Amino acid sequence: MQKLFYAACVLPLLLAGCTSYYKVTDLTTGKSYYTTELQQNGNGSATFKDGKTGNTVNLQHSEIATLSQEAYESGRHAAAAPPPKADPNPFK
Repeated sequence: MQKLFYAACVLPLLLAGCTSYYKVTDLTTGKSYYTTELQQNGNGSATFKDGKTGNTVNLQHSEIATLSQEAYESGRHAAAAPPPKADPNPFK
């Protein structure tokens, strides 16, 4: 019985150490996503579950970086950058 108790305590710690953290950047828009569930499809395309929204995202042109857990959590909880302001007179 005691062995079962130790196994129940240690197993979640071992499994938690197996998670990989990624920052996926859409090369078309520059938007960054944070995920732990990533499928690289080849030719720069990737499918993953967005860590902020929980939505499944499919990008055709992406850049993928491996992160530490701290960098992942920081990026996932960061506020989205505001869109750039439009030039009021684009025909100067």
